[in-house]
Amino acid sequence: MTPEQCLGIDETSRRKGHQYVTLFVDFDQTKVIYATDGKDSNTIGRFSNDFQDHGGDSDAVTEVCCDLSPAFIAGIADCFPNARVTFDRFHVMKLMGEAVDRVRREEQRQVVGLKGSRYYWLKNPETLNARQRQQLQDLSLRHLKTARAYQIRLNLRDFWDQPPELAEDYLQRWYIWATHSRLYPVIQVARMIKRHWQGILNFTKTRINNGLLEGINSLVQAARTKARGYRTVEYFITMIYLIAGKLKFSLPI
Repeated sequence: MTPEQCLGIDETSRRKGHQYVTLFVDFDQTKVIYATDGKDSNTIGRFSNDFQDHGGDSDAVTEVCCDLSPAFIAGIADCFPNARVTFDRFHVMKLMGEAVDRVRREEQRQVVGLKGSRYYWLKNPETLNARQRQQLQDLSLRHLKTARAYQIRLNLRDFWDQPPELAEDYLQRWYIWATHSRLYPVIQVARMIKRHWQGILNFTKTRINNGLLEGINSLVQAARTKARGYRTVEYFITMIYLIAGKLKFSLPI
């Protein structure tokens, strides 16, 4: 157990029908240290109790990374009073991508050529091949609402690379642009960012994100698919510990 603890929290689907298990990952040891059924604020309380039962100190948890779930935010505030919360950048960018796609779906009803272009607007330019980049450029030259939303998304992506001393000014200018865009889905995301302002700015200081959890989630879901699901949540959680808990099975000498 480290003197200071940095944790990541995320949920993973255990079966169809919006049934989830919440994972708690120790960033220093890069392993799952607790998994529990559900994704409400009670999951944080159960983890806190287990954490202390195994010698952990809730006051020593100084950094937590999670998505924008109100349940997680409330649970962290109650159980880990000294923790600084950093909101996961990938989750924020996913919401921004969804906003761009909503603008595209609304606009494609009147604009020929937008249908079937979803992939171009949701990917970063450097991941597209030459033909795709050309098609994206041709669409962007048509002064579409979708193109404006796309540029706002790219500028938000650049925020995460800003140094701490410039980050807030950059995000403030982005916020003014987004809220004056007259694109309702984009405005909704901008207002969401304003409500979670400090936790999003904290990334420029902590540089932590849930990329590790996304990798673990991929392994967990692959195992679930291979097994064609698990009969009980207990079996599913046991599998998670076996895959990502770094359990030690060495026999005593």
